[in-house]
Amino acid sequence: MRKTSTFFIQCLFNAKEDTGSLIYACCLMTNHVHLLIEPKTKDGIGKMMQSLGRRYVPYINSTYKRTGTLWEGRYKSSVVSKDNYLLACCRYIELNPVRAKIVKDPSQYLWSSYSFRAEGKSNKLLSEDPVYRDLGDTPFERQMTQKGGVIGDQDFCNRISKTLSRDITFPSRGRPRKGNEK
Repeated sequence: MRKTSTFFIQCLFNAKEDTGSLIYACCLMTNHVHLLIEPKTKDGIGKMMQSLGRRYVPYINSTYKRTGTLWEGRYKSSVVSKDNYLLACCRYIELNPVRAKIVKDPSQYLWSSYSFRAEGKSNKLLSEDPVYRDLGDTPFERQMTQKGGVIGDQDFCNRISKTLSRDITFPSRGRPRKGNEK
């Protein structure tokens, strides 16, 4: 799967660049792929998928000495609102290998956007979606939201903190710096 997946990702990157589209989440499975795409034109997704197919299908046909179409039918797409539902779709996509019992933890699966969003690993294929960007001022704060915690505006966080009678802010990673101890 590694060689064909790497080539698929390269073809997807080129198709994304060709159309100016943004990819927020992805997961390559053995028999299908999930993509969360923001097209820049009304026919952007169709053009992107066409570009992808024109690169990837001949490669697979040549590599495996086959002919004909690769996919059973046309891709399926849905419109997703840019609010918290966008985050839910990203999670759904990134947890697909866990639900399929391929891995126990999404960080173990190489072919998804999980490591980009939850661990901050760079990935030229992916873009940070605006909802994810709003989760925190820094990449660390945004990644911490993937690990559990309280997410909301300051008033909401203050109410939760008061209800729990404890500080709910995310602590800094690592040991405190020398000279900062009180």
